[in-house]
Amino acid sequence: MNWKLLKFEEFDVNRLYEVLKLRVDVFIVEQNCPYPEIDGSDQEALHLMYIENEEVLAYSRIFPPGAMYDACAIGRVIVKSKARGTGLAKELMEKAIETAENEWQVETIKICAQSHLQKFYASVGFITISDEFDEDGIPHVYMVRNKGK
Repeated sequence: MNWKLLKFEEFDVNRLYEVLKLRVDVFIVEQNCPYPEIDGSDQEALHLMYIENEEVLAYSRIFPPGAMYDACAIGRVIVKSKARGTGLAKELMEKAIETAENEWQVETIKICAQSHLQKFYASVGFITISDEFDEDGIPHVYMVRNKGK
């Protein structure tokens, strides 16, 4: 396994292109959801990815408290289609949580989750804290995870 954690300025241009293409392919094309994927927040995030045979198969952004929400945040959680169903998504979330807790000693992590993924996020300790709302045509909820819960 090859997990890599990068700050934005540590990306080389080819890896950055690969990650942005993966995000666009899934969040815009696959989900048929036109929205501003390049949102100006990448520079504030840590970027966690799983790379196998020089290919990014899983990716997420991790934000310090205050960058996205008052709490630490995890977002853009993605697994390439050919690697889905392998347990990689759960491993990605566990690594992202561990990274956030170690990097910033946070107690709470917040996510904006697609509603149909609530059960998945609950499996790694998140609880729903909002009613369902529409974000870019897709039902979402806010969820939080408190350390040790």
